[in-house]
Amino acid sequence: MLGRCEEIMREVCAGFEAELKQFSGEDDHVHLLVNYPPKVQLSKLVNSLKGVSARLLRKEHSAHVRHYLQGGHFWSGSYFAASCGGAPLTVVKQYIEQQQRPVDLGRQGAAAIERQDRDAERSRRSRRDPPSHAATVAPQT
Repeated sequence: MLGRCEEIMREVCAGFEAELKQFSGEDDHVHLLVNYPPKVQLSKLVNSLKGVSARLLRKEHSAHVRHYLQGGHFWSGSYFAASCGGAPLTVVKQYIEQQQRPVDLGRQGAAAIERQDRDAERSRRSRRDPPSHAATVAPQT
């Protein structure tokens, strides 16, 4: 499914005259390195990446995706974006390549991750710390 997600995101980028230079994912988010022209609004690009990928992945992999939906949503409403103009492209690509791809955890593994996420969120709320976002787009868990 991650491979298909990458294909979809490459197609969406092409529609914005942007290029997906690097892609990697983990079990709860994906990392993207995108070169996009100045005329493109980042928020519109991200919304399209998330919207199109969610719609197609839900359609093509409904049984698998269903386990990760919360409130009917595949992606969270947030994202993290940073300019890498000061970092050499090879360094950024290396970072993304070194991120782990998710493994198929099955229902029990997914449930354990959901419990961990809920516990972490409760802990964060009790400390009144703002949530941290460490990836470009993250599936809602």
